[in-house]
Parts: sequence; C-alpha cells; structure tokens
Amino acid sequence: MVSTNDFKTGLTIEYEGNIYSVIEFQHVKPGKGGAFVRSKLRNLRSGSIIDKTFNAGINLNQAIIDKSPMQYLYQAGDDTIFMNMDTFEQIELSNEKIRNELLYLTEGMTINIIFYEHEILGLELPDKVTLEVIETAGGAKGNTTSNSTKEAMTNTGLRLLVPLFVETGDKVIVSTATGKYDTRAK
Repeated sequence: MVSTNDFKTGLTIEYEGNIYSVIEFQHVKPGKGGAFVRSKLRNLRSGSIIDKTFNAGINLNQAIIDKSPMQYLYQAGDDTIFMNMDTFEQIELSNEKIRNELLYLTEGMTINIIFYEHEILGLELPDKVTLEVIETAGGAKGNTTSNSTKEAMTNTGLRLLVPLFVETGDKVIVSTATGKYDTRAK
C-alpha cells in the first residue's frame, strides 16, 4: 500500500483495475476543507493519460513493475521478436501494441521489457537512440538562416526535421521522448 501523500513521479499504482504510472502530482491544501492531491496518471496498458484528484492520505495498492533487458531481434509479420540474453527465451509482442516504439528500434538493440506479474505492459526505450538517415530533402542553396531545417527519414521509418548539413547516410541521435533531432552521431 502507498499513500497519496507519498506520490512521486514514476510511482506505479493499481487503481480501478488498471495499472497507472504517476506522471505529475501536486499536493493542495486549501484554506477550507481537507487537503487533496491532483495527479496526472498514464495507463500502462492503453497508454492513455487521465487527470485524477485524490483526497490526501488515501491508501492505494502499489503495482510492482519488473523490467527485463531484452534484445530486439526482428519483425515477423504482425509481431516483433525479442530475446532474453540470459535465458535465450524469445517473446513476441504485437506491432500494434508497440507501434510508436518501433520507430526507434534497430536490430540488436537492447531495451527493457516492462512486466506486471506475468503480463507484458510494453517497452522502455533509452532516452536517445542513433538512427541512420536514408532519405532527405535537399536544402536550398544559399539558405543560411539560423535554425533552418529539412525533412528526413531514418532507417526505421521515423520522419523528423534535421539541420541542412545532415545528408543521406549520416547517423543522427534522436530523442525517444520527443522524436526530435538532437545531434549528429560521430
């Protein structure tokens, strides 16, 4: 059990039959009435985000989430195959469930698979990944305005804006949280 007074970012709780991760929270003590906790929660099964207000001091069940490092192997039809590097056990995840994460996965990459009891909830990607640019629009010659960008596509199918100096074949570092270009890889 965990009290709403002990909320912190990243805490996982069971609430109304679902598993939620606390994204934001704010303790509020109004002049009149009891204190309460405003929170923003992410449903780990569906990915949806809800705003919920709890009375201060209410106890909720804490959801114990396990993370297992696995290597991304390949896609097979509508599924993606991952392998546990210790036991060599392979698991399949539906492409539909990890549609957004697929844009950042490259073969051989090690990521964390998130489990609740024996249920697979999803993937935990690193903060930044290195991807190869396979297609890019040409920059207009003489366009030297600061912060000029052009559209590019990576080897995983991710479309993003990159600076004019990035060319096809370059490797770029991309933020998995925002999907934006961070820097060129060496």
